Amino acid sequence: MDLLSSYIIHQADNALILGHRNSEWTGHGPILEQDIALSNIALDLIGQARNFYQLAASRINELDPGEIITEDDLAYLRDGNEFKNFILLEQTNGDWAKTILRQFYFSSFQLLQFRELVKSQNTELAAISEKSVKETRYHVKWSSEWVIRLGDGTSESHSRMVSAQQDLNPYIAEMFTPADFDYEAESSRAGILPDKLKEEWYQRVNRILEIATLPVISEEKKTMQILSGKNGVHSEHLGFLLAEMQFLQRAYPGCQW
Repeated sequence: MDLLSSYIIHQADNALILGHRNSEWTGHGPILEQDIALSNIALDLIGQARNFYQLAASRINELDPGEIITEDDLAYLRDGNEFKNFILLEQTNGDWAKTILRQFYFSSFQLLQFRELVKSQNTELAAISEKSVKETRYHVKWSSEWVIRLGDGTSESHSRMVSAQQDLNPYIAEMFTPADFDYEAESSRAGILPDKLKEEWYQRVNRILEIATLPVISEEKKTMQILSGKNGVHSEHLGFLLAEMQFLQRAYPGCQW
């Protein structure tokens, strides 16, 4: 697999893993309207994942004609160490505050990234990003409103948001740490190095945190140096997630709906 294919799969894995995590809230949201809203965001993310997986599979098959690889193979038949998603996204849902903050952090990153990828020299990647940026703009709006609502709400909701920050902030740095495939995407003008998005991300996120009366974050915060999801080194949570998500395909190979 070439590095550009890995870059595309990284985008797909991020969307798939968070989409699956969000789907776990279906039927359990605090109120029906928000249950449906988060379920729709999960569907958006799964749709993004499919588009990226299809593009990656097409590229892999073109570069290495032989056994045909499909989007299902990439989603359901890879082991945990082959996934390239951010560690942040595989973390357990926790309470509503933790789920909201995780979505806000990632959607804020995705929006900045998609705005750059619409200019990609890879026309397929640009087309997927152009569609995805419209969805992600809503994801940022929805999640940021909830961050403010919870952070500047009751003492209980504020406390839960602070706790969510303590749980999730150690995983922020990975989003802006380039991997080999990031450098390849940048050099081929297909993508952008994530560290170029860092300054604007912190500005945008901290603006909302200030409104929400929550502690602002900085690059100096403690980071997780051992784990690197982009390089296949994940937390224990991904294995349990994949065991559930991939069960049907692995138990009944080749099954179709």
